[in-house]
Amino acid sequence: MSIPEAIAAARERIDAASAACGRSEAVTLELAAKTRTPEECHAAATALRDAGLPILLGHNRVQEARATQAAIREVPGARIHLIGPLQTNKINQALACVDAVETLSSAELARRIDARATRPLPVFVQVNVSGEATKSGCAPDAVAPVVDAVSECANLRLAGFMTVGLNSTDEAPVRHAYARLRSIRDAAAARTGIDAASLELSMGMSRDMAWAIAEGATIVRLGTAVFGAR
Repeated sequence: MSIPEAIAAARERIDAASAACGRSEAVTLELAAKTRTPEECHAAATALRDAGLPILLGHNRVQEARATQAAIREVPGARIHLIGPLQTNKINQALACVDAVETLSSAELARRIDARATRPLPVFVQVNVSGEATKSGCAPDAVAPVVDAVSECANLRLAGFMTVGLNSTDEAPVRHAYARLRSIRDAAAARTGIDAASLELSMGMSRDMAWAIAEGATIVRLGTAVFGAR
C-alpha cells in the first residue's frame, strides 16, 4: 500500500471511530515518523496536503527532526512536533526544527526551554497515566506544577496534553487511562481559565486509536499503519 493509500485508509478508520462514538469534531492524524527518511517524510507531507488534511509529522528524536525538516518544510504549511523525550542538551536543536513539543514533563524543563526560546512555542504536558515504568511523562498528581510553570513562562503556550497508552489489549483499562488524561485536561482548564476545547489531547496509536477517540482524543499518532514496517 502506498503512503497516500495508507493515509486514506487511516482517515477512514478515524472517521469510523468518531462516528461510532457520536463525535462530530475533527480528529487530527499525526504521522509518527520515527526512523523515516527525508524522502518518506516529504512523500507523507505531500500526501497529507493532497488529501486536504493538516500536515503534521511527529518525531521521537530531535536528530531525526533535524535531518528531515528541510524535506518536510518543502510542503507549505507542514508542521513538525517532537513526540519523544527532550533532553536538556538538545533544547537548542529542538527549538531550531520543531513547531511544538508534546513531551513536556517537568516544571524545570519548561523553564529551561523558555529561557532559550526566541519565539512562542506550543507545548503539551506529557502524563504517564498508565503508571508503567517504561513510559515517559509526569505522574498525574504532578501535572499542576508543570501547568503552573508553563503559565509563568514568557515564550511557552499550553496547547494540550499527551500520553502513550497502556500496553494492553484489554479495552477497559486502556480507556480508563485515556479518560484520566481527559479529566486532567479539564481540571487544568478550570484552574487556568483556558477553554478546555482549545487544549488538545494527543493520545492513541494504531492498536488503540478507536478507544482513544471514544475518550476524547483530538490527535492520534500513527506510524507503521501509514509508513509500513520499519
